[in-house]
Amino acid sequence: MNDVRSDRLRALPPYLFAEIDRKKRAARNAGRDIIDFGVGDPDQPTHDFIIARMERAIRNPKNHPYPLGGGSPDFRKNIAAFFQKRYSVELDPAREVLALIGSKEGLGHLPLAVVSVGQTVLIPSPGYPVYRAATIFACAEPFTVELTAATHWLPDFDMIPAEVTRKARLMFLNYPNNPTGATATLDFFKRAVAFGRQHNVLIAHDAAYNDMYLTGAPPPSILQVPGAHDVAIEFHSASKTFNMTGWRIGFVAGNADVIAALAAVKANFDSGVFGAVQEAACEAYANFERPELYKMRELYTARAAILCDGLNQFGFQAQPPQATFYVWAGVPRGYDCMTVCSRLLDEADVVGVPGSGFGPTGEGYVRFAVNVSAERIKTAIERMSRMKW
Repeated sequence: MNDVRSDRLRALPPYLFAEIDRKKRAARNAGRDIIDFGVGDPDQPTHDFIIARMERAIRNPKNHPYPLGGGSPDFRKNIAAFFQKRYSVELDPAREVLALIGSKEGLGHLPLAVVSVGQTVLIPSPGYPVYRAATIFACAEPFTVELTAATHWLPDFDMIPAEVTRKARLMFLNYPNNPTGATATLDFFKRAVAFGRQHNVLIAHDAAYNDMYLTGAPPPSILQVPGAHDVAIEFHSASKTFNMTGWRIGFVAGNADVIAALAAVKANFDSGVFGAVQEAACEAYANFERPELYKMRELYTARAAILCDGLNQFGFQAQPPQATFYVWAGVPRGYDCMTVCSRLLDEADVVGVPGSGFGPTGEGYVRFAVNVSAERIKTAIERMSRMKW
């Protein structure tokens, strides 16, 4: 049969994590002991206090029918209370909060809601691959905004050409950043809001890692900027913060008109988030200051330090991240990232993610997710020490 894929699907670059997973499975099927620093999936279980709430909720018959599409009133009120306590930001639960089946789903549907065919979407590089895929599926034009170490992995708004901003409708931002681990200040978000207001560009801030900070103060929300609700929305996820990746729940907050547009798209594609999962997420966000979360951040901090010390012995340039559980490591001199990742898998049974998979500016870097134990990290370093660099 001929290629059945649509033009949109053929226009996508290969999905990075699917390709890595294919190679990883092949190695494991061959009986090799793979140490996986690839996909960012916490290795620790969901916290007991969340599971206990789920156990009660799942037996409640009111959670068994189709859920409300935009999230239950209790879920929305709980998120508004979280925003008030965490950021001192007031949200209208009915109009400025929308439940998502994980933030990835919302990010993927957003361009369908707010971008017309042929309009431009500003996409960071390196950046989460979903931003580009969602843009292509919406028949919009992606424009790459380069992030570099010299600018601390922040975009320079003044470097975006005027002819691009005239056609731009949407800009994705992501801090704390995947893959670099960089964070952004409230002053940066003020510049982002000013840029959005000046050029009539919606700012979509992906804050999935906002409570995975490892150093310094908790990262801010873009919605803390006065007037941000006019031009910005912010995506959050329970996945990494609360070890709930498989539960598939997140939310988006901010501009009410954009929230309504995204809700309309979702109404045509899904039937909402399982009510029991919403209840469990309420428990999570109501307890975001519990000691379990501090212990998880301490665990990731310790692991990242061990990994960076090891990588730097072999000519990598690795520094512990400010946030997230990703180490963004410059490759040894004379190598490109694909070669390094291929060698790590072939010679050390270690999986890393080539930086080029996050966009052209990611060349020269490898992302390692410290979602394996300290003992396994030390084993990986010992294996790498046998390689010739």
